[in-house]
Amino acid sequence: MTVEIINLGLPKSGTTTLKHALTQAGFSVADHRIKSREDPNDPADRVFVGDLMYQGLFKYGDPLALLNDHDALTEISFIYGGNSVWPQCDHALLLALRKLHPKLCFIATRRDTEHMARSIMRWNNLGKLRIPLSTVPGLPVGYGHEIDEQMIWIDGHYEALAHWFRNDPLYLELDVAAPDARLRLERCLGRPVPWWGQSNINPEDRAAQDGSAEQDSAR
Repeated sequence: MTVEIINLGLPKSGTTTLKHALTQAGFSVADHRIKSREDPNDPADRVFVGDLMYQGLFKYGDPLALLNDHDALTEISFIYGGNSVWPQCDHALLLALRKLHPKLCFIATRRDTEHMARSIMRWNNLGKLRIPLSTVPGLPVGYGHEIDEQMIWIDGHYEALAHWFRNDPLYLELDVAAPDARLRLERCLGRPVPWWGQSNINPEDRAAQDGSAEQDSAR
């Protein structure tokens, strides 16, 4: 098995939605962590997709050398234990992937910039503590506490990807909320996608949606 698809989207961009869609389409997906490789007797043991990518690059010359038991990677960044790892922002790593795997499909999930920034800020301590206190490409330590700062960072990331992958037919920026998102993904994959929806919703967003539904039913 070889990796066929890598998502370069930021956290809260629809990575879990993409994971479910690809799983339903028959892909073996690695998302953020690979729990099957972790020591169940060690609560601190974490095997992150992004860490395996860097181990593969620097030890074996191929970012995918340690990931040959999956064919799709849907969330590759992580912040844990003092480490802040963002392969989707690393031009050198992306160049290595394209040179070594010319048929690899890159997808960049995204949502409306402000909605995405607000979701990051509300997701546990990701936007309020972990990102602002970590070294993140395009967002140095001390930045990211404010929605406006998050929005500059988010837009900058996708603009950089669009520049790096310009004219690349195997790159797809995918707005997961777009009406044609499922169709565009199917065209990219070359196979049907039997499920498309919304996963891993912030509790506050879900409560708001439920409230709206109750109001609509009362009208």
